[in-house]
Amino acid sequence: MDIYSLIKLVGGLAFFLYGMKVMSDGLEKSSDGKIEKYLDKITQNKFFALLFGAVMTIAVQSSSAVTVMLVGLVNSGMLEFGQTIGVLMGSNIGTTLTAWILSLAGIDSDIVWVNLLKPANFAPIFALVGVIMIMAGKKQKHQSLGNVLVGFAVLMSGMTFMSDAMEPLSEMPEFASLLTAFENPILAVLVGAGFTGVIQSSAASVAILQALSMTGGVTYGMALPIIMGQNIGTCVTALLSSIGVNRSAKKVAVVHLSFNIIGTTICLIPFCIASYLFDLAALKMPITPFMVAVMHSIFNIFTTLILLPFTKQLEMLANKIIPEVEGEKEPDFVLDERLFAMPSLAIKDSTEVVVGMCNLSRKAFKKAALMLNDYTEESAEKIHKMERKLDQYEDMLGTHMMKLTKIGISDGDSKSVTRILHTIDDFERIGDHAINVMEVAKELHEKKQSFSGEANKEIELLNQAIFELLDLTSEAFETNNLRLAVLVEPLEQTIDKLVYEMKRNHIARLQAEECTIKLGFAFSDLLTSYERVADHCSNIAVAIIEAEKGTYEPHEYLKTVKYENSEAFERKYREFRTRFSLKNLNK
Repeated sequence: MDIYSLIKLVGGLAFFLYGMKVMSDGLEKSSDGKIEKYLDKITQNKFFALLFGAVMTIAVQSSSAVTVMLVGLVNSGMLEFGQTIGVLMGSNIGTTLTAWILSLAGIDSDIVWVNLLKPANFAPIFALVGVIMIMAGKKQKHQSLGNVLVGFAVLMSGMTFMSDAMEPLSEMPEFASLLTAFENPILAVLVGAGFTGVIQSSAASVAILQALSMTGGVTYGMALPIIMGQNIGTCVTALLSSIGVNRSAKKVAVVHLSFNIIGTTICLIPFCIASYLFDLAALKMPITPFMVAVMHSIFNIFTTLILLPFTKQLEMLANKIIPEVEGEKEPDFVLDERLFAMPSLAIKDSTEVVVGMCNLSRKAFKKAALMLNDYTEESAEKIHKMERKLDQYEDMLGTHMMKLTKIGISDGDSKSVTRILHTIDDFERIGDHAINVMEVAKELHEKKQSFSGEANKEIELLNQAIFELLDLTSEAFETNNLRLAVLVEPLEQTIDKLVYEMKRNHIARLQAEECTIKLGFAFSDLLTSYERVADHCSNIAVAIIEAEKGTYEPHEYLKTVKYENSEAFERKYREFRTRFSLKNLNK
């Protein structure tokens, strides 16, 4: 094996890994987030979780990547640690698909249609079709499928390079003597684990083993322990990803490692005993790429079936290895970049954080409004903490979303990102106005002043309207409900009209000397904050509606609903005006 063969081998591995990455990205975008939609419900059942893990691994073409994502999901609080065990087991089964596809490289036939099944023959066709779809496709889904085909072609080209590079090895006596070392099962397991740990891809490691098997020098007795070791080596990625995460997320990596070590031990001990006691001729036979795929699948399916009933015991083992620390507090939220491997999951995680931000801003403003008649320092400090947390939410989410958009996302995910980016500032500003209202309450409390009875009645009515608006906006955002979102604008306009009338009544009270100038300033500041909060709710509702349409034209939307004879808008506006009318206070 000369330097050129070595370069071809390393280059082939690079092609393989890059093709797998392109394929993975294309599959994720073409799925448009459907895989993750029912993530929490599916993983409640270990059998569904097993199936989900297999499907997820097929989608991203890497069990290591799935494990890293599970670490991120638990670290961010999207999943409980126990829900991931079935998924981990399923990922070991899902990773066998790549080996089956690569096993086609061993096909050699005079029949044309059979020979076309050989990757070296059909990969160029896939590449051509994929490039056409990327260049001519107008929909992102078609372009993503094109990327899948091109990625597959690059992957298979890498496999061909590796096979060609290893072909001269079959004629080298040094290689034959080196392979005899792998007749020791323990050494074979260690080599399989070590090599897989270095390249951090069990699929690539199995591919190299399949390429190596084409030399005719690898026997069944060598291949099976190497396959066992590869399953252990793939845990390295998860162990590295668990650095710096919470205890629950660390347990995911522990279970993954424990599962593969236990599975290997269960199979390796009988294998070693049988090899020692019996001279099994089958173990000395050369293995083919097809049989590598078969052995790989049998091992993973067998260990999964054996250990699936013991998921609770694996969970208990992880809890003993990494025990909980009493009094240790988990962070309120985590935006984990490990989920970037599957952008839909990262967006789902971010959306849940924004929903938390939405509820926090609503809670802060309601609490501040109720303090106008019941101010306490304790409540004021709570509102300050809420506002600081909202600032933190906005900074982290903004940075996280910008990083996420740079890696490329599907059209469906793009709508969610648009909705998030156009609303986080509004949620943060509602928190700021909660502080403003709280400051008014504090001023009234310290100066031992209060608004007139009539003004207090008007504020109480305004509170009812703004509370309903906040509830309506929050529910519309949390459920992405367009039907609720369109109700926000007529209620916002009602509040604007109500504030205008309250200001007019306030001027009348000033003229009648029923109110002081200082109280007038406080009252005016209060109404301004309420009006601004209503405006932010309107912005949020418009963002929900426009993001779903795939555009962002808020002025055009507002012009349409308010000024172009929208019967639905007028009907709801009249209904809200009747309910929240100052005339009702005099009845």
